[in-house]
Amino acid sequence: MLRITATLAAIAFSASAFAASLDAVPVTVINESEPVLCAEKDNITIKTISPEVRRFRIEAAHPPYIGGLVKDNWEADWTACDMTGDPVFAAPVPPRRITFYESIEYWLVGYTFPTFWRPADTTFRVGDRVEKGLHLVQLWKLGKDKSYEVLVVYPQDGYWRARPMPPAHLRFNAYGSSFLFGPVEQEGRPVVNISEIVFDPKTLEFKMTFKDGNSGSLKLESVDENRMVLDAVLDKPVTGGKAFAALRSMYVTDFNNDVSRVAVREPGARRWREEHILDFTKAQATDVWMGRLTHSQHNTSSPDHVFKGFTKDPVRPEVAAPKKP
Repeated sequence: MLRITATLAAIAFSASAFAASLDAVPVTVINESEPVLCAEKDNITIKTISPEVRRFRIEAAHPPYIGGLVKDNWEADWTACDMTGDPVFAAPVPPRRITFYESIEYWLVGYTFPTFWRPADTTFRVGDRVEKGLHLVQLWKLGKDKSYEVLVVYPQDGYWRARPMPPAHLRFNAYGSSFLFGPVEQEGRPVVNISEIVFDPKTLEFKMTFKDGNSGSLKLESVDENRMVLDAVLDKPVTGGKAFAALRSMYVTDFNNDVSRVAVREPGARRWREEHILDFTKAQATDVWMGRLTHSQHNTSSPDHVFKGFTKDPVRPEVAAPKKP
């Protein structure tokens, strides 16, 4: 009973931001996870598939135990890890750090590393500034006492990481799970192939052109000490049985993971379906929560994630045409 109550509390915590989830389009949720012993390998893959969806919400919210968290841990754990077989590609330009945009509240910073696991050919643009070969782009936000990195994207494989700002009693909170948005391909691991990303500082929106010809955008709707809310829009649905979004994470044991539980809201069901992350197989759902109920020794403060509010309508409420009387 305690576990069920805690899970529902975590889901309810992030359910208020998108009331339309009650009338959302059901999507197919598939688990393609596999067991591993290495805590630094993403072995968790939860995909969402629909030939109709063009808009939904992604939320990153603190785990339900965050209020009582005293000791955090975000150090890497390379136990039982062998990365010698991973591909390595040298960067097309020397390692560097560039500032794309800076205001009082937000700034955007890009990095090129010496090597990456994929060739670096994605273009990143902000206004007249165009860069190619970036491996990481960070969005920072000014908080009450200092600035915090709240959102990152790896343009070369389409991985995003999101987190709310830390609660008052913590000076820092960790990243953990990643998510993919756009047509998900399998190329050694799940990826989204992006040809260009354009950031609009006025709207805090990342506009993407995918290599398959589709396009989409991620807009930062809000971020505070409780949660981050991202509005995701696709120019056209992702078809052909491909996922339009996926969560990527890590699970080794209940005490060493970035995500350990999944809960789905199935159409017509009177309660959420809750399972261990490795036991879950497949569902039709209007909401998908992926997170933790108990402390982990790995990225203890990292957020839970929710995919929700799936709809066929790509128009955001703030730009919708007014209804005639």
